Amino acid sequence: MRTNNQDYPSVYQPEAPSDYEVRIIRYPEGIAHWHLVSSYLKLRKEVFVDRLEWPLFHVDDLEFEQYDSFDTTYIVATRGLEVVGGARLRRTDQRSGGGRVQYSYMIRDACLGILPGLPINLCDEVPPQDEGVWELTRMVVNGPKDITRLILQATNEFLSQKGAASLMFLGSPAFLRMAKTWKWPAKQLGPVTGNDDGRFQVIECPVRKTQ
Repeated sequence: MRTNNQDYPSVYQPEAPSDYEVRIIRYPEGIAHWHLVSSYLKLRKEVFVDRLEWPLFHVDDLEFEQYDSFDTTYIVATRGLEVVGGARLRRTDQRSGGGRVQYSYMIRDACLGILPGLPINLCDEVPPQDEGVWELTRMVVNGPKDITRLILQATNEFLSQKGAASLMFLGSPAFLRMAKTWKWPAKQLGPVTGNDDGRFQVIECPVRKTQ
């Protein structure tokens, strides 16, 4: 993939001809494109709440939670003016929340038992708080599998530019099989587990260095 511009939000397009474009949107650099983040939150609500009937917090047409903050990075895929996919990216040493409970990132907080509804045995060991390790969650796609691959490619290129070492991902067991078909060296960090919403597992991939 190639970067169209050096300033955020960076725009990634596949080397081969494609109708899709992927943006990396961060605050405050990407405030002019924050409407795409809103559309991504709307897509999450349409898929997770309306279609899959997950009992997630939402307001009006948007699904969001404590990890959707201004220090979160968003990966948003578009086709023309339509948002067709996206994901949420957080560095694992980030902290948020000013009350009795301080949150770090979803996978770690679940393992520490502070996220009701998620199993505490997601990982065999307590996940790290490390500036070189990032977490990708809330991936949603409305379209072909190629969109997932483009989102992951853009994520890898962004993380390579940030000097990251690895990426943790919470997803379905199918993702591990899909990663292997793309020759991504993904490894499982814990058992396949689940709740009423389905089955999932934690996967880690090393960040591939790009120029």
